[in-house]
Amino acid sequence: MNPGSAYFLIYKPYLMLSQFSREGDKQTLADLDFDFPSDVYPVGRLDADSEGLLLLTNDKQLNHRLLNPKFRHNRTYYVQLDGLLTAEACRQLSEGVTISVDSKSYNTLPADARILIEPTLPERNPPIRYRASLPTSWLSIALHEGKNRQVRKMTAAVGFPTLRLVRWAIETLTADGMISGQVRELSRAAVMSGLQLS
Repeated sequence: MNPGSAYFLIYKPYLMLSQFSREGDKQTLADLDFDFPSDVYPVGRLDADSEGLLLLTNDKQLNHRLLNPKFRHNRTYYVQLDGLLTAEACRQLSEGVTISVDSKSYNTLPADARILIEPTLPERNPPIRYRASLPTSWLSIALHEGKNRQVRKMTAAVGFPTLRLVRWAIETLTADGMISGQVRELSRAAVMSGLQLS
């Protein structure tokens, strides 16, 4: 891997696209208050309605390593759910559930799913609509696969629609202490250590 490569962690805001190219009037990574090198791109993506940790780099070998399914790596999500999450639903998520991928049934791989005390996260803009009569709960779920909208499909499959989805960690790199839209530049050594790669 090129020792001259650049590495950045960002906390992608809600409704921002995980790309630099323009698409109508939607916010993109180009709207972040940071002057990125022109050859830096996100490794993987987060949907516009998801937020949290995104890794940007121009290191093509690392990009290949993280996007190739045979090199599994954990991504941890904090998920606000509609309703009070049950231990049984957590068990089902941990063992794997059936979702639709490309109009076909797909059984998700085992995951680490746990009921979570409400985490301290950056404010979301706009915030989740508060409804006192309808309780919500939080889930921590760690996956090492990344099908399209997988977490949302998984929580819906066990009867708890996703209200807010935050990618909190990629292996041991976390969003701890970050605010929405923040950019952190990291050394290659810090990235490799955080991703638990040699």
